[in-house]
Order: sequence, then structure tokens, then C-alpha cells
Amino acid sequence: MRSFALLVVAVLFISGAIAGIGEEPPTILDLQQFRTTCSIRIQLKGRQGTASLVNLNPAINVWYLLKVSYAGVNSEVAYHLENPKPGTQKLLLEDSNPSGVVIVAGNNRYACNLFDTEVLSKGTRAIYEPLCEGRIYLRNSATGHRTSLEAATEFLRDHVWGGEKIIELGHMLVGETHRETGKLQGPAHSSSDAQDAKSFPHSATIDAKFRDRLLTSVNLGIDVGGAEKSGMTPGAWYAASGNPGVFVSILQPNLIDPEILKSYKSRVNALDEGEAPALCYLIAFDLQQLDLGYALGTEHPRVEWSDHMLEQMKDPRLPGPDGIGSVRPLTSTGLVSPFAAGKTVATFTGGFKRAHGAFKYGELALKNHGTHYGFVENGVVFSTLQAGLATLVVINDGSIRMKTWSDADSRLLPQIKHARQNGVPLIESNEPGSLVARWGPGNWSGSEDRKLRTMRSGIGMQGSGDQRFLIYAVFTSATPSAMVRVFQAFHCEYAMLLDMNALEHTYCALYRRSGSKVQVDHLIRGMSQVDQSGASGEMLPRFLAYPDNRDFFYVMRRDQQETKR
Repeated sequence: MRSFALLVVAVLFISGAIAGIGEEPPTILDLQQFRTTCSIRIQLKGRQGTASLVNLNPAINVWYLLKVSYAGVNSEVAYHLENPKPGTQKLLLEDSNPSGVVIVAGNNRYACNLFDTEVLSKGTRAIYEPLCEGRIYLRNSATGHRTSLEAATEFLRDHVWGGEKIIELGHMLVGETHRETGKLQGPAHSSSDAQDAKSFPHSATIDAKFRDRLLTSVNLGIDVGGAEKSGMTPGAWYAASGNPGVFVSILQPNLIDPEILKSYKSRVNALDEGEAPALCYLIAFDLQQLDLGYALGTEHPRVEWSDHMLEQMKDPRLPGPDGIGSVRPLTSTGLVSPFAAGKTVATFTGGFKRAHGAFKYGELALKNHGTHYGFVENGVVFSTLQAGLATLVVINDGSIRMKTWSDADSRLLPQIKHARQNGVPLIESNEPGSLVARWGPGNWSGSEDRKLRTMRSGIGMQGSGDQRFLIYAVFTSATPSAMVRVFQAFHCEYAMLLDMNALEHTYCALYRRSGSKVQVDHLIRGMSQVDQSGASGEMLPRFLAYPDNRDFFYVMRRDQQETKR
């Protein structure tokens, strides 16, 4: 039904353009099949007009679009509103309140005279502007931060002939600068009892001859009770200091159990001499205690056509695969919302930009306009979720799933709060994905001569009894095959690639709070270089203190009254 609806939108747009009848081109609103709209006549300072309130997904109930127009004025103004309490309040328009919206919270009703405020009439510089005594927020556009590496990459890609080739070489060279091997010590005199606790994730299965050894890294930036300095058992989990439900581990692929390294040889390539000893950093989140959010950056991922697709799969009459070329009139902030920031314990970068978020080779290149990666934020579809792609999904009940999307999964759409697709699976149903060793059809990126080893990040799901853990991993130098071996060793039932090539693309920060103070720890120390500094020299963490151009995930502590899921 969804695909048919999008086809109808595209056909209407194309037909209108051909016929010259002046049909309005589709916007992101046309992708929201569950949206509801109410309209009323309004009056402001003697002017008559119309207001329409669109609930973009009533089942999620977070984002609304308020559209206002006045008689005698040709333009319509739209405001992107956010509801910070979607489970307990909703927004309405009523004829009895022609100057604003009505906020309904249980038996309480609050009239909010938005059309009389200067916030809507003159605008504001705050990215999240509290309205109606803080009961709702107005989302305002911002310029997201980008590093000098990202700025140079964008310039080469957009303005220099052959720039993509230069970027590929540069990414490979930059990626290799972060390659790191740990120092193996031992045998260990003692090991931490904590890592054997029932509340911990499953440790990795490693070669028996390394089980009493210690592995050290000079770049682990998270405090794990001193073990980060004295050495850690390879593949064992250590509790992150000051953050219940968060665990850290390090591992080199060449320490993994040989039986794992010898398995599925038809799907997984042998590890080369560069990636086998390259260190991998992992952080695990207990999903009984922690929740997951997702947000688009101010610029990425975009919604127009990818540069990485077959030209014949592109429809030149459309600005993008879903018929839209921008997210307007919605606003992407690249920032954790103020009502989620106080309970956010970690952030990490999302997946590929749209530039590489489609297929140029293999079966998926010949389907659905090149099978562009889909993404959903707060129940709003920005790019259609495509069958065959690895997908991380957050359901509105708080449950988190990782799966390969299928057409049958469309039934989940009304309840999906967040979703991000990024290529094909590394691990699926506890086995390596079928395209792990196939560079082009797997869209693993890297250089055109198939040099795949570089810095990469990925995410996996591990089940441990009644507990489930989301594992984010950064590989200092790896091909998809090395990533698979590590996720196999950690007993992940599903895993997928996220981004690659640089610290800013694999960024992960953990936050420790003490009163009003926030201590920022990075999974890899060098990731702190991506953050900014305040006027007094204090660290301002990316995604949490200032907007960023890239999409990201954020991990939040669940409220105590939330039931176990």
C-alpha cells in the first residue's frame, strides 16, 4: 500500500508537470500516510486567516506541523512543533480558540495563543524554543557543525572534477592513520569478578591460549575502574564507571577462537595481516535500563538522489527516489532535544550520507531506483524503508529490533518511532550475511580497486537470557570480514555496518553526571578532537551541546516507572 501511495504521488507530480497545470510538487508530508489534519478559521489583529495542524504520525504523537495563512497574503507559513510528552498530551485546533492551539493533557486543557506571540510572527534564534510555558517546542533551523575534513570532502565532491576519486584515496589514507594494535601481556595474576556477573553481556569466545592474558590500549577513553590502564581480559566486559548498564570491551580479531575464524569460509574472507591484529573497541548498552533515540543532522542524510547509483535507475523528472528533494517544511536540528538531553548517557554517529547510501552493483542496484537507504525519525518517514536492507528499528513501546527489512514489515510502520538502514547485514540470524565478501553488491564502500580495510563502525544485537544488549563497535582497521568475526565472537544475532574512515564518522561519547556537571568520556581518546570548546575552555560535546550536520543515535536512561520490556 505504501509503495502504491508513493507511486501515485510521483505519477500525479509528473502528470501535472507534463500537462502544465501547475500542480504543487510533493513534499515530505506526502510520505506520511498516517498523518491527520484539522483546520480552523483564525483571526489576528483584525486579519482573517486559516490555520491547519498536521499530526504527522498520531501513534507516535511527537511532531506536528502548524500551517498558517491570512487573507490577502499569498504565502503560507509553516512551523514545526515538537511534543515532549507524547504519551500524556496532544495538540488540537478548536474553533473556540481562534488564536492558537489547545494542549490536552488528561482532563486538563491549556489554551496556547500562539498566533499572538512574537515567537511565531518574528521568529527566534533558539533551536528549540519553548512555547506555552514549556509544554511544546518550536523547532528552528540551525547550521550544523562539520569538521575541516568533512568540509574539504564536500568541496571536492561538489566542485572538483574527479573529486570522488581523490576522496576515496584520502579516506583510505586517513582511515589507516587510526590503525592500532594493543599490547598483549600476561599471564594475568587475577581477573575482574565483575565481568562474570549475570547482568553483564556475554564475553567474546577467544582462543584458549589468550584467556589468561591481558590486553592494553593507550587510547581507550572510558574509565572502567582502572583496568583500562593495567590491562583488560580480551573480549571480556567491564562496567563503565558512573554509568549503570554500560559496559566496555576491547579485542583483536587474531585472538578469536580459531573455530570461529575458520567458519563460513564461503561467505567471509580470510583476515589480512593488517586487520587481524588491529584493535577493536566495543561498548554495550543494557536495553532493560537504557532506551535509544535517533536524529537527523542538519544536512545529512539527505533525501535527493545518491551519487552512487546507476544512471538508468534515476528518474530525471523527480528530485529524489521518493519524489522529494528536501525535508522542508520540517526542520532537522542535529541536536538532542532539551527534554531528552538530561537523561542522555551516550551518543554515536549514524550511517552513510545519501551520497553513498544506494547501490551501484548487484541485484539491489536494479531495484527501487537503486535501493536508497531509508530512515525515520519520531514516526516521520524521511526516506522509504527498503526491502533487503539491514535496519535498526525503535518501536513506540520502547523495544529495539535489528532485522533485514521486508515488504511484510510495512505492518510495523504505524508503530515505528525511529529507523535507520545502512547497507546489508554483517550478521543475520547468528550467521554471516550472504554479501559480506562481495564488495560491490554489499556496497561496503572503500576505493574502486576494492581496498576495503579502513576504520569502520558497526552495531550488533546480543541476547543474554532475559537481557538484550546493543553493542556499538569501532574497528581501527577492518574489512567487513573482520567486523563479522568480531561480532560472531561476541555472540551477536544481528549486526550491521554504520560509517567509516575517520574518528568523526565513528564518534562515540559517554556522559557521566555528577549534579550539574557532565564528564565526557570518548570510546577512543582522539574522538575528543571532534568536540568544541566553550568560552571558558570547557568541552562542549557533539550532538548534545551544539548542532551537527550528521545524523546520530543517542542512548537515554529509562525512567524508573517504565516497566521492563
